[in-house]
Amino acid sequence: MKEIVLDTETTGLSVRDGHRIVEIGCIELDNLIPTKNIFHFYLNPERKVSEKAFEVHGYSDEFLATKQKFADIADDFIDFIKDKKIIIHNAEFDIGHLNNELTLIGKPKISTANVIDTLELARNKFPGSGISLDALCKRFRIDNSRREKHTALIDCDLLAKVYINLIDQKEPTLNLVENSENNISLSQGGVEYYKKVIKPTEQELLNHKEFLKKNLKKNFF
Repeated sequence: MKEIVLDTETTGLSVRDGHRIVEIGCIELDNLIPTKNIFHFYLNPERKVSEKAFEVHGYSDEFLATKQKFADIADDFIDFIKDKKIIIHNAEFDIGHLNNELTLIGKPKISTANVIDTLELARNKFPGSGISLDALCKRFRIDNSRREKHTALIDCDLLAKVYINLIDQKEPTLNLVENSENNISLSQGGVEYYKKVIKPTEQELLNHKEFLKKNLKKNFF
């Protein structure tokens, strides 16, 4: 099953005040394993970035002035998320801004039926505890040292790891999921890892069999 982890950065908090999207990032998951498919653009919001928003993401008006507008990338974005569940932390904020952008150019809104809000998942799983992205990274021992500023792709990468842990079983488990490149995803004790599978050669298997013969009187394996 394919899902999309999504994050946006904006000029400010409220669409009612005319704030717009300045960055959009998406990472595709296939059966919870990140694929190589990403969608990422900086955008010209056609208005100034608020001081508070600049402190959060650091994108200046000068930097954004030369970027594409949302209308320029809208069709590609719609195709990228089509028929996939969308994973967002605090979905009300991002969906509100995305649907505002889509409305401004006459495109259909994103249905909340296709959205999974990890903020709600965390609130239900850990009532009374910190449920910000940083707090969840700390809880699941996910390295978020790269997150000096809020940037869409870094936040998507962290959220993908958080999401996998949020929906994991309560008891420590060891789940092996193999993909086409012989990578496996291991989830143990609420921590997600990705490891390369190295398969033994025929000669190594023969050597192992010979070793067991010579060194074990009884083969318990």
